[in-house]
Amino acid sequence: MEAVTIRHASVRRDGKYILTDVSFHAEKGEKIAIIGPNGAGKSTLIDVIDRRTYPLAKDEYFSSILGEERWMVADLRKRIGHVSPGTDEFYRTSYTAREIVASGLYASLGFDFHHVISKEDWEKADEELRKVSMLSHRERTMNTLSTGEMRRVLLARAAITNPDILLLDEASSGLDFPSRADLRDTISGYITAGRTLVMVTHELSEILPSIDRIILMKDGCIVMDGKKEDVLTEENLSALYSRTVHIAEADGIYTAFC
Repeated sequence: MEAVTIRHASVRRDGKYILTDVSFHAEKGEKIAIIGPNGAGKSTLIDVIDRRTYPLAKDEYFSSILGEERWMVADLRKRIGHVSPGTDEFYRTSYTAREIVASGLYASLGFDFHHVISKEDWEKADEELRKVSMLSHRERTMNTLSTGEMRRVLLARAAITNPDILLLDEASSGLDFPSRADLRDTISGYITAGRTLVMVTHELSEILPSIDRIILMKDGCIVMDGKKEDVLTEENLSALYSRTVHIAEADGIYTAFC
């Protein structure tokens, strides 16, 4: 079963194409990383998958998520977990980590959501905070957390509904390399056999060893899509970034440098 099917998606902003006739698919349980230079359209593709961005209404455009073409947005938000650094400032509030995680159960934004939070809901929030080693900080307000701590909380929020699909858009952006490694280990715990993962990253070191498919994007297009060992080569990345790129690998973790 395909978890995601996107065909012929084009997105235009201010007269400029951000995505140009992009087609993408992900099988249930598949683990995928998308890499490419700034402005390649990676985040826009993630937003198209999550239906936060809608492509141009062309006859050839098609989108199916978990086998369904039409979704109530609130229902879809419970089936897709999405973490993006673009929402950091939005969540940096005086709500507690526990409240923010619990809000994920109702696809609300954590602010003034009109739901009665049951004891079971709070227990679910605590369990997700425990998984990301943030249970001891559950009463801390979001605006007192470090960037790394906040990303852990948002990962717990994304996972609280046990989503079928996990979308990580530069989830470790702005973190130092020990924090990136810690978050990578945390994310590994969420990669169950049946869960689909699509990860956007600039850092090859973020790509989990369990990810075996890599997509390269440039100028709003997918330029390569294949097995990790075939795509992550110095020749391919040098062409992608238009400069000489060197790659090193150790224990399944890749790094790149110019």
